[in-house]
Amino acid sequence: MIAQPPFDDSRRLTGSNLFFDGPGAVLEATPLAPDVIADWRARVARMRAVLGWLDAPSIARTHAHGVSLALASPLDQLFTATEVNEWALWSALHAHAIAIAEWPHAPGFPAAWDESAATATLAACACAERNPALRQLADEATRRELNMLVDDDTLTLGSGRGARSWPAAALPQPATIDWNAIADVPIVLVTGSNGKTTTTRLLAALARAHGWRAVHTCTDGVYVDGEAIASGDYSGPAGARLALRQPDIDAAVLETARGGILRRGIAPSRADVAIVTNISDDHFGEYGIDDLDGLADVKLAVGRPLGTRGTLVLNGDDALLLRHAAAHAARTALFALDADAPALIGLRARGGATCGVRAGRLVLEQAGATHDLGGADALPLTFGGAARYNLGNLAAAALAAHALGIGADTLRLVLASFGATPGDNPGRLEHYSPGGIEVLVDYAHNPDGMHALLAAAARVRRARVGLLLGQAGNRTDAAIRALADVVAKERPDRIVLKDLPGYLRGRADGDVPAILRAELLGRGVAAACIAVELDEWNAVLGLLRWARPGDTLVLPVHGKQNRPRVSALLAQLAHSDWRAGNALPAGTG
Repeated sequence: MIAQPPFDDSRRLTGSNLFFDGPGAVLEATPLAPDVIADWRARVARMRAVLGWLDAPSIARTHAHGVSLALASPLDQLFTATEVNEWALWSALHAHAIAIAEWPHAPGFPAAWDESAATATLAACACAERNPALRQLADEATRRELNMLVDDDTLTLGSGRGARSWPAAALPQPATIDWNAIADVPIVLVTGSNGKTTTTRLLAALARAHGWRAVHTCTDGVYVDGEAIASGDYSGPAGARLALRQPDIDAAVLETARGGILRRGIAPSRADVAIVTNISDDHFGEYGIDDLDGLADVKLAVGRPLGTRGTLVLNGDDALLLRHAAAHAARTALFALDADAPALIGLRARGGATCGVRAGRLVLEQAGATHDLGGADALPLTFGGAARYNLGNLAAAALAAHALGIGADTLRLVLASFGATPGDNPGRLEHYSPGGIEVLVDYAHNPDGMHALLAAAARVRRARVGLLLGQAGNRTDAAIRALADVVAKERPDRIVLKDLPGYLRGRADGDVPAILRAELLGRGVAAACIAVELDEWNAVLGLLRWARPGDTLVLPVHGKQNRPRVSALLAQLAHSDWRAGNALPAGTG
């Protein structure tokens, strides 16, 4: 007997997503037999016809833990779409005589055992939700190739300076709108496993240097011309809508995280450029994403709003990413560490744009023209060549800016200075030298990111290394152990384990540090080298007290309140007479 219900999540998709180009609904079901899935699909098709919805995809994506059942629907029928999706599954299970602990009861739910009664229920639901004005505006926006942003309260046509908004409860008729007053600003979507925020901030700086008033969103907030207008994680659809509705901006750079794509989809219906920085092991086990192939498909959803005219900027060193991207219609631009990697040579031969390193210089090339953007090791973001992963972020941003029409002189100017001061890229590879020690502050949060950070630390290492280590609670035990494995190979002299403030995600205090500690011990790290301090701020202070002149501290700081606090303390120490081994200033903690 199947415990009720046979799915653990049913949600609206308000924009382009993993499954299709527009809105719809998805539910995460337990494992289902192929004939049950076929029956679900047939029921969706019949109900779609009854409700007068145009033919559109119904997708069943099987994975290690079950199946994701998704159906596209009209924009004004999203709640009804979730009801149709759930009914079609319940009804298919009933038709196959699968025992259920408790069937949903009509009239609150469409009857799984009576399709005629269910049709009447769902038709009433669709009628109550139907919004002809919304559909007409969506059709006209599509015809005019304009963005449309919609949530429960507001509808917006266009973006930035060209945006116009109306209350969702009082929508105008298309004929009453001055469409000539509505326009879009250039929009860039940035995603990937690592480097999203750095690339977003760099591209926003390039837009400002070009003379645009730019808004950008990231995991730290929403920023207009570098000034915060909202704080918190705004890398999802809500952040995108807030940014694009700013009335005085000329361009938008939107960090677009995996979670937002999977939960709700992508907010803007149109974009000019999308970037995928890289794909690496992270966030497995959520919403049916269990491997790199699935993760690549999620990240590449940012290519859907580009249509055929936008530019998809991809990591040319990632064969898996390139293989999955082949289905996208947008023109492609590629970056790689080697400007003459085979994929880049092939794309240039077809007239495409590429960016990479040749003879120690970062070069952008297209249609026979070569733009020298500077010595790779001299660019501040590369940390003297130690942070080679940032070359990818630099090259990706340069290609995106080039696609927007930002000139090579501006690229050279910004790339030569961005990252020289901590304020350019707060919380990402910040470097301080207080009291005879070296300190790197970063946001490394997965094995690839940690490996890259420790490689950069090796560049400045003179004596012992102390490391702050933690992981979010929504990672699997295997993913947490993988992070510890990377650290164990580097053998830091001191490892302080912490919880991530605000990211326990269902685990108890200390659960993640316990897994990390067990794996470190199992990998041969001495118990004397490991300490546990669950509070992140106190863990940082403990490492500063442990340090002696010549030591290097590596501090992945994840708490939103702690990051500026840690940076301020390190700047204070660096500009005082404090020496490692002495007491920290009074009031520090």
